[in-house]
Amino acid sequence: MDKRLRASQFRDRLNRALVEAGLSKSALARQIGVDRSTISQLLTDEGGRLPNAHVVGACAAALGVSADWLLSLSDRPESAAELLAGALSLTEAPRALVDERIFEWHREAAGYKIRHVPAALPDMLKTRALLEWEYAPHLGRTADQAIGASEDRLAWMRQAQSDYEIAMPLYEVQAFADGTGYYQSLSPDVRREQLDYLADLCAQLYPRLRICLFDAKRLYSSPITIFGPLLCVFYAGSHYLAFRDRDRIETFTSHFDRLIREADVTARQFPDHVRALRQNALP
Repeated sequence: MDKRLRASQFRDRLNRALVEAGLSKSALARQIGVDRSTISQLLTDEGGRLPNAHVVGACAAALGVSADWLLSLSDRPESAAELLAGALSLTEAPRALVDERIFEWHREAAGYKIRHVPAALPDMLKTRALLEWEYAPHLGRTADQAIGASEDRLAWMRQAQSDYEIAMPLYEVQAFADGTGYYQSLSPDVRREQLDYLADLCAQLYPRLRICLFDAKRLYSSPITIFGPLLCVFYAGSHYLAFRDRDRIETFTSHFDRLIREADVTARQFPDHVRALRQNALP
């Protein structure tokens, strides 16, 4: 940009920020530690010179805008802190099925491809028996109502016009079939029913639902859901960490795509893989 044009835009933006902040020239001068005449010169000088970085930064801080915006290096007047706050949110993650926040994100992203690395088996693909085993201890006397309401939401998510691509580590499905680790107290009957249901459902819903399995010895991923180009959400146990800025969404989308690209069990192979596990572990 031409220096004179940049200087002209600086004056226009400084005037605008001053008006919107409700400050006088004298008040701004006092806040940044300069004479009132200096502010007047900044606002009226028709030359092509810009003030030094210290003055620009001080004006930006006092007026609640970014120095980049004053200098026409950005079209967003918000400060970096405000932009970060708008792009990042931290919300509580209750130990429940599909809580209201998760459901809102799915409705917002309806029609977009949803990429998901679950913390365990995906809730939307669990049988009622598995849901009761996993969540009833946390839901108490309201378990039946809560699971019933969540089943309605899970049904909506399965029927929404979104493609689901899910990546899980190989050991998760193996541990479920074997009844080891987290699933040690789960009865063989529940595991058998779940594996049959999972294999049949994935075969029926392919290609709208695709599940791949990756080798965790080579690749790692924390639980994450990427809602199209809108946001990506990390699950940290007690909280969700959600990003809405494009660069981070693209970064984590690339991370997810690598899990799919290097998967040991592809989406086409997944139903047969699950049936084989079921036959070997739970004949």
